[in-house]
Amino acid sequence: MGLRMRVHDREPIGAALRRFKKLIERSGMKGEIRAHEYYEKPSEARTRKEVRRLKAIRKAQLGLPAKKPRPF
Repeated sequence: MGLRMRVHDREPIGAALRRFKKLIERSGMKGEIRAHEYYEKPSEARTRKEVRRLKAIRKAQLGLPAKKPRPF
C-alpha cells in the first residue's frame, strides 16, 4: 500500500510531520504495523478472537452499551 504526501512550499516541518502522522493513522497502517510487530501463533489469534466475541456477548446480555466507534 503506497501513501503519498506532498510537502507544501514554506510549510514548517512540524506541520508536515503532524499531517504525516494523521495520514498514517487514518490509513490503518499504524495498527497493521503494531499487529505484525511480534509473531502471533494462529492458535493464539483464534483464542484472542474468541475471547473478544464472548466478552461482547456477555456485555450485550448485561445490557451495557456497546463500544462507541471512533470518529475519523
